[in-house]
Amino acid sequence: MQAIYWFRRDRRLADNEALLEASGNQLAVAFATEEFGKLLPNRAHSLLSSLQSLDAQLDNKLNLILENPAKAISDLATAYGVQTVFAARAYDTSGMLEQAEVAEALQQIGVALKLIGSYYVVTPGTVVKPDGSPYKVYTPFWRAWSQIDTPNPFPKPELKLMEPKVRDFPNIQANPTINIKAGEDYAAETLERFAQKVHQYESTRDLMAISGTSHLSHALAHGEIHPRTIINRLGTASEVFIKELCWREFYADVMFRNPHTLDDYYDDRFSQMEYDSGETADKSLQAWKDGATGYPIVDAAMRQLSSTGWMHNRARMITASFLIKDLHLEWQTGAEWFESQLTDFDPASNSHGWQWTAGCGTDASPYFRVFNPVLQGKKFDPEGNYIRKFVPELAHLDKKTIHEPWLAIDGYANGYAERIVDHAQEREETLRRFQELKNN
Repeated sequence: MQAIYWFRRDRRLADNEALLEASGNQLAVAFATEEFGKLLPNRAHSLLSSLQSLDAQLDNKLNLILENPAKAISDLATAYGVQTVFAARAYDTSGMLEQAEVAEALQQIGVALKLIGSYYVVTPGTVVKPDGSPYKVYTPFWRAWSQIDTPNPFPKPELKLMEPKVRDFPNIQANPTINIKAGEDYAAETLERFAQKVHQYESTRDLMAISGTSHLSHALAHGEIHPRTIINRLGTASEVFIKELCWREFYADVMFRNPHTLDDYYDDRFSQMEYDSGETADKSLQAWKDGATGYPIVDAAMRQLSSTGWMHNRARMITASFLIKDLHLEWQTGAEWFESQLTDFDPASNSHGWQWTAGCGTDASPYFRVFNPVLQGKKFDPEGNYIRKFVPELAHLDKKTIHEPWLAIDGYANGYAERIVDHAQEREETLRRFQELKNN
């Protein structure tokens, strides 16, 4: 029998349940997207690198089609004359809409779409309370999730591949400051490197100037590795890290049950809060995007994002808090910018990470928690090396003054931006607005 395997966010051969089931057929393999024309360079280059690596794994037989997946996959099914298309099932809002559209287009030509497995250790919608209702708070979700046995990774299948019909690989110029290493083999190497130092993770993960994180987020976002494989390799070596993987699964579960939360409030009350708008707000947003707020740790993080396509997780919380609680802008504004920049963009983690900071999501950060960017910098970049790397205007300052250049005689000698807001004043304003919301 002949069939099509439609790659989505599962760009690997090993530990791929859907591909293993499809492998009993002679396969045409395909990826379809309209995204390349819409993505900014970092994201586009990241996706292309992932696809090029996948194509190499498939002996250069990947059909790459740059158009709407519903039309692309149905046209390809007609061209090959197949009766079945296999794919991994998505549980995020956009992915669910996409697979529904592809299924409908295929049904019209008498072809079945067979969706198998997921991008997660535990399928979203599976973990429930004893009464069958979903968890709305992470900690009890973690307790229930961690009691479910992680299955062994699925073996890498032997594939019988048909020659491709469409090879629309785009020509994309990479940002000269970004060097994306992608693909299944590199993901496996990254996991192995992390396994050797996972015992240090708890003590180093928040230090922004060192390589203390797993660096697996890109591979997870592109499906170049399955979290099942990661847990199987690490075992119980670091519960702290496994809990981080569980956060990813928790947010996927929440979005599956609440698809509107991709770009809307989980707690709708917060849509009624007072947010800033107009010319001043626009200028503040641009300064935040440019890394020119006058707060060194915020600016270093935003410049890291634009120049590398990645940002340290601690920095994501700091910059999100600054946008929402110092600049008084809605979380969707920041989430959209992160989506446009992050090479490890994950829809559920992005939306619900931002909502946690905004106070409107599950396990929401309490309204009175407002990250102080100076104290955060001193705590998580104590030597100032992270700032020096991404904000060269401050490289001449020592660790005592680099977090507060306005206190140094020569703090602005190299043209660093002055503060666009006073954090202490904006914190009080945020608390006032939250209290007003509570009283209504």
